[in-house]
Amino acid sequence: MFDLEVSDPCTNDEIVCDYVHRVTGSDTAAFVADTIVGVPLALLGLLLLGLVIRWVLHRLVDRLVKRAEGGVLPERVGRMSLGSLGMKRASTPRDMAAATRRVQRAQTMGSLLKSIVTGVLVAVFGTMMLAEIGVNVGPIIASAGIVGIALGFGAQSLVSDFLSGIFMIFEDQYGVGDVVDLGEAIGTVEAVSLRVTRVRDVNGTVWYVRNGEIMRVGNMSQNWARTVLDVTVGYHEDLARVKRVLQEVAHDLWEDEEYKGLVIEEPEVWGVQDLAADGVAVRVTLKTAPLEQWAVAREMRQRIKARFDHEGIEIPFPQRVVWHRDTESAPGEPTDPTTADRA
Repeated sequence: MFDLEVSDPCTNDEIVCDYVHRVTGSDTAAFVADTIVGVPLALLGLLLLGLVIRWVLHRLVDRLVKRAEGGVLPERVGRMSLGSLGMKRASTPRDMAAATRRVQRAQTMGSLLKSIVTGVLVAVFGTMMLAEIGVNVGPIIASAGIVGIALGFGAQSLVSDFLSGIFMIFEDQYGVGDVVDLGEAIGTVEAVSLRVTRVRDVNGTVWYVRNGEIMRVGNMSQNWARTVLDVTVGYHEDLARVKRVLQEVAHDLWEDEEYKGLVIEEPEVWGVQDLAADGVAVRVTLKTAPLEQWAVAREMRQRIKARFDHEGIEIPFPQRVVWHRDTESAPGEPTDPTTADRA
């Protein structure tokens, strides 16, 4: 007769199986108890542990989002900037839009962090639960590594787009409503996602730009803007008088109640900017609220034209001198310049 040695049915420190085996001394009872009670209890424990960890991490993310929505640092910077300009902080539609944009950006980052946390926890605890029911997770982990490497090589552009989108939202490089220069696409941002940015240019064309392809961003809507006008006058004009007239026109616009919140600093006349073929260019600048530089520039041009007409200051334009030869003159005889027509 051969004696068959029965191996211990309890492995991996299975508490229920060990307890039943010690009480009953039966391998079968220990195995059945572990299958019916031990494994479901372990799965339930892992599930509850994962949910608790997820809840704690989500609460931490919510607290970070609340702090980001408050915008403590931007608020202080805003007070300092307005204080340096001698202005009182007021609740304006632009301030409300900036606050709304800050809240949207914080909520977007919060939802992204929550999704990442949930995905990591599902992967970790899902693997642990599979191991608990007896599934060999070694090939699964190896396969996941291979799939990750394949995705890393095959979807590099997609990963680059998502990472660029994450940092772009986190750093607040631009948002919906901003006027930006993304290279070939220049216009107003209509939508921002983690992968693409939608921009509509002045002609109405909609551009879809992948975030990973954006090498630099020129944002014309953050903090403040500047209207820069180069006004050309004739060479015979008195430049000191021209500068005085430009300063008066700009100062009148600065004090105009309609433009009180649009022009945020006293305008400046920087002086001669260029000596061109047609005339002398004098530069005048006005610091404006974001996105208002174009409206201020149009109003300034209109006022400068009216004031120059009143003061008799010439705004030069291309001229051409045409000489008409007298048919009665002998060949080769120079024409009298007094008979020439100017056009």
